[in-house]
Amino acid sequence: MPVKRLFAFKGTLSNASIQHRLKYLITAALVALVFYLAILNRQWAHLENVFHFETSHNIPPSTSNHTIHKLAQDAQVQFKQLLGKRPVSLEQAASRYRERRGRHPPPGFDTWFLAAQETDAIVVEDFFDRIYHDINPFWALDPARLRRMIKDEQHYIRVRDGKAWFVSDHLELRQPWVQRWTELVEEMMPNLPDLDMVLNVMDETRVLVPWEEITKYVTEEQRQRDIFHPSKAITDYTKYQDEPSDKDEPPIKVKWIEGEQHQYWDHYRVTCPPGTPGHNMSSLETLDRSPSYPTQPLPFTTDGFIQNFTASTDPCLQPHIRGMHGTFIESVSMSTTHSLFPIFGGCKLPGNNEILIPAGMILDSYDLFSGGESHGGEWAMKKNELVWRGVASGGRHKDANWWGFQRLRFIQMMNGTTVSHLEAGEDVAPTFSLSELGEYQTQAQRNNSLGKWVSSFSDAAFVAFECFPRQEDGLCSYLDPYMELRNSIHMKEQYDYKFLPDIDGNSYSGRFRAFMRSTSLVLKSTIYTEWHDDRLIPWVHFVPFDNTFVDIYTIIEYYLRHDAEAHRIAEEGREWSEKVMRREDMKLYVWRLLLEYARVMDPAREKLAFVEDLKD
Repeated sequence: MPVKRLFAFKGTLSNASIQHRLKYLITAALVALVFYLAILNRQWAHLENVFHFETSHNIPPSTSNHTIHKLAQDAQVQFKQLLGKRPVSLEQAASRYRERRGRHPPPGFDTWFLAAQETDAIVVEDFFDRIYHDINPFWALDPARLRRMIKDEQHYIRVRDGKAWFVSDHLELRQPWVQRWTELVEEMMPNLPDLDMVLNVMDETRVLVPWEEITKYVTEEQRQRDIFHPSKAITDYTKYQDEPSDKDEPPIKVKWIEGEQHQYWDHYRVTCPPGTPGHNMSSLETLDRSPSYPTQPLPFTTDGFIQNFTASTDPCLQPHIRGMHGTFIESVSMSTTHSLFPIFGGCKLPGNNEILIPAGMILDSYDLFSGGESHGGEWAMKKNELVWRGVASGGRHKDANWWGFQRLRFIQMMNGTTVSHLEAGEDVAPTFSLSELGEYQTQAQRNNSLGKWVSSFSDAAFVAFECFPRQEDGLCSYLDPYMELRNSIHMKEQYDYKFLPDIDGNSYSGRFRAFMRSTSLVLKSTIYTEWHDDRLIPWVHFVPFDNTFVDIYTIIEYYLRHDAEAHRIAEEGREWSEKVMRREDMKLYVWRLLLEYARVMDPAREKLAFVEDLKD
C-alpha cells in the first residue's frame, strides 16, 4: 500500500511534504513510547517496593552449603511464587475466591475489596486460608442450632443495624483486650450484617473437637460447595429479628470441662489424626527430673532444622512436648469443650477449633507490646547480641514440675554461667541436657567453651518468677538456687540488639508483631497458631527454631557468622510486616471473616452470595 494512503490528507502532497509529516509522526510516536515506558517503569518500581524485588534483599552470595542457607533459598522461591497471586481487580479477586473456595464470595465482598484497595492492602487469596480452616466445619451444623448455642454466652460483641457494642453479664471481669476487639469491629460499621460474636476472654484455648468428628464436618462442607447460577443468588443477609426461632427456641447449653489443667494433653490428643505419634499417648503422670527429648529426626525438619513451620507447631507430631511445654504440664486455667462451638480468640493450638482473630494485645498501642514509634536503628549500630526479658509464665510451675516449662528452659540455656557449670559436670540445669544437643554441636561446644561463648552474646533473664502458689516479694524458693531476677529492659531498648527470640507464655507471645516491625532479627518458637501465619514465610521474614530449643545454639552460631544473611531477614521481615500486619490488615482480615461467619449463621446461607461480577 502506498504510504500516502495511510493518512487522510486532502489534496496532492509532495514527497518532501510527506517525509516532513512522517518525521513529525515518528517523533510524536517516540515521545509517546518514552512516556509510556516511564509510566511502566514507575509502576514496576512501585511493585518492586511492594514485593521486595530489590537486589539488596536477595540472599547475599555465599559459598555456604549449610542447611540453613538452603532453607532460606527455598523459602525465597516460595515467597516470590506467593507474590505472583495478587489480584488487580474485583473480578479477578472474586474469580480466585471461587477457584480456591468452591463457592461464590459472601455478600459485601465488593465493599471489602474496595476498602482493601483504598488502604493499599496486599490481598492474596492464600492469606485468608485460616478463615476457611476455622469457618468451614460450621457449614455442617444447622444455622438455627448455631444461633441457639451462642444464645446463653456471657461475653460477646453484638452487631445490629450497622452498630456494634460489647455485651457481658460480668463487665467487672472484662479483659482490656475485649475493648480493643470491640473498637476494631466498630471501625467496620456500617458494613457488617447482624451477628453475635462470642469471645474467649481467657488466655487458654477452649474448643477441642475429636479428629473423627471434625473430619466428618469438613467432608460435609466440601459436599455442600456449589457455584450456582447468579440468578439464584440472595444478596441480603437475614436480620436477626426476622427469625422467630431466635426468640422462641431455648439456648443449647455447651458442656465446659474445667479443673483438669494437669491432664490437658488427654483432652488435646483426641484431635490428633490416627497414626500420628501423639494419638495414643497419655498425659504424663509425673514429670521426670530430666526432660525426654525425641530420639528420631522430626518429620518437619531437614538435617535437624525446621523446614515445615506449620507442622513444627503441631503437638500431635511431637508428643514429647507434653513434658516440655506449660500448656500440657499444667495451665493456669481450663474451660474446654469437645463440641464444635463458634467462639473467637486471639490464638489457638493447631488442634483447637476456635475462630482466630488478631489478639487484642497487639491491637493496643501500649509501649509494652508495641515498642512505641521507635523500631530500632541501623543494623550496623546494633549490639551483636541476643536479648530477652519477661516473666516466667507458661502455666502453674511448681516445685515438682518447673523444669518442664519452656521459658524456664530457655533462660537456663541462655545463661552462660549455668552452661559452664554443666560443662564442668555440675547438676545445675534440670531443664535441659547438653548431651541431647547431639548433631547440633557448635564449635564452642567442641572446644568445651560453650558457656563462655553463650555469655558473649546472651542477655536473657526473668523480671518475675510467678511461682505457684505465689510467694512474698515475687521470689520463688525452688527457683532461687538456679536463677536470679534482673531488671526489665524497655521494648524500644531491646531493639538495640540484633537478635530477638520469641517464646510462648501462657499461650501465644504478645510481642511478636512488635518484634517483626523492628529492625532486628526475630527468632520464633511456638506451638500456637495466629491470624497472620499464612502471610509470613519462615527463613524469609523470621527464623524458626524448635520447641525443644536443641537447635538454638547452632542457629545463633550460623547468623553470627553470616551477618549479611541475618540482616537481610531482619529487613525483609520488617518491611513485609509493615505491609501485611498493619492495623488496616487486621481490620480487613476480621471484616472478611465476619462476612463469612454471618453467612454460615444465616438460615439462607446456601444462596447468600456476591455475584455482581458475573452479571452482564
